[in-house]
Amino acid sequence: MSIQLNHIIVPAHDKRASAEFLSSILGVPVGEDSEPFVPLTVSNGVTLDYANASDFQHMHCAFLVGEDEFDAAFERIQKAGLTYYADPGHRQVGEVNHRWGGRGVYFDDPNGHNMEILTRAPD
Repeated sequence: MSIQLNHIIVPAHDKRASAEFLSSILGVPVGEDSEPFVPLTVSNGVTLDYANASDFQHMHCAFLVGEDEFDAAFERIQKAGLTYYADPGHRQVGEVNHRWGGRGVYFDDPNGHNMEILTRAPD
């Protein structure tokens, strides 16, 4: 069997609200509660399993998306009034990067996790 990522646990102050936030940006449905998690399936069966936590380190999650999905997610980011950045260090405010011939932006979720959508990744 090949190695595949199945899920990752994402700590959150409010697991349901956090899953719903990312769901609203990516345009994917939130799954049924599966204690102690609220799952968000992103692709190929990979889930982000949100779990309540009070003390945690911030994570970075990058989502490789198609051009149409990027346009839709980026529009939702803008409509939500979220601050977005071209770089992971959040220095290029309100800009889109064009690394590897694609487009990408970073934004924070309600827990301070650094989320990214990008249309191209390095080979």
